[in-house]
Amino acid sequence: MIEAHDDVYGAITSSSGAGNYIEKNSVVERGTPMEIAERHDSALNTTETASRDARFYEYTKAADPIGAGLIPQVPYHNFMPDLYDSGPTRVVPLDLSNEIGTPYAATGPGMLANFLRIVSGEEVSLDPNASSQVFYVLEGEGSVQQSGVQFNFGQGDFFTLPGGSEARVSASVTARIYYVHDAPLFDYLGATVSRPRFEPTLYPSHEAKAELYKALNDPESKTRNRVSILLGNAHFPETRTITQTLWTMFGIVPKGAVQKPHRHQSLALDFIGECKPGCYTLVGTEIDGQGNIVNPTRVDWHPGMVFVTPPGYWHAHYNESGEEAYVIPFQDAGLHTYLRTLNIQFSK
Repeated sequence: MIEAHDDVYGAITSSSGAGNYIEKNSVVERGTPMEIAERHDSALNTTETASRDARFYEYTKAADPIGAGLIPQVPYHNFMPDLYDSGPTRVVPLDLSNEIGTPYAATGPGMLANFLRIVSGEEVSLDPNASSQVFYVLEGEGSVQQSGVQFNFGQGDFFTLPGGSEARVSASVTARIYYVHDAPLFDYLGATVSRPRFEPTLYPSHEAKAELYKALNDPESKTRNRVSILLGNAHFPETRTITQTLWTMFGIVPKGAVQKPHRHQSLALDFIGECKPGCYTLVGTEIDGQGNIVNPTRVDWHPGMVFVTPPGYWHAHYNESGEEAYVIPFQDAGLHTYLRTLNIQFSK
């Protein structure tokens, strides 16, 4: 074996029948000096590649990306029922991706709302990359099948499905359904659903209405900010929500009622179940000393519509129609409640 000092590496270069190697600082690197040099260059390039996406920002200029205009606020927006009142079987995404800057369909950062129209005798297949799917049946009848579970639904029913497997929703009577899931949250995280957190669950209309009218007839209902019930699931007793990420309220606005402003950090996708002209919501960013919304935006209600209430905005409901009205907000408040960030507040 011949040994020679290599001034370039400050190491010992050896040659033998077993091949060349360089011993450097007691670490053996096999190969010719040129091969080892190329590997070192490659390692340097790998380091440069690994750090190419690194950025550093001064705190006061980066701590509020919304205020700095770096990320868009969720906008006010109304989706009217003519999107699914007639026509063929279809899923209609209520997509605000252009407004909120996502490369995937989304109504808000963590939710996508949809209108479903299913013509009698037909069905739709649903399999989003979502952990939670919540449905409200505005009209029609049909059935649901998912992972060996099957049940029927009718007008006024709510039902939930976990993600991770295909569901088939069919109509025996032409159905119009409001449908929300949390796929945008998983798209943002770059995650996929690995296991369900709950079973397919039906909330029959007659049971939901019985509970709602129990709340309405409670003597204390006149002093409450809202007359409503929350739909829950036995798997989520701490958050009291319909799934681990989503939240659903079934609310009534009695005739002549004013439901005073409140706010929360979850995004509200408000669905109007039933109403007559004269029902509306006022929405704004601030309230005055008397608890009234300052410079509000007015949203007039129409049965079957959806309107978006951005996170943190004050909102109040009014019924001047002379008949009862129903509002059904879907929110990402299950996630916010678990994260302890909901921060719900009521005006006085």
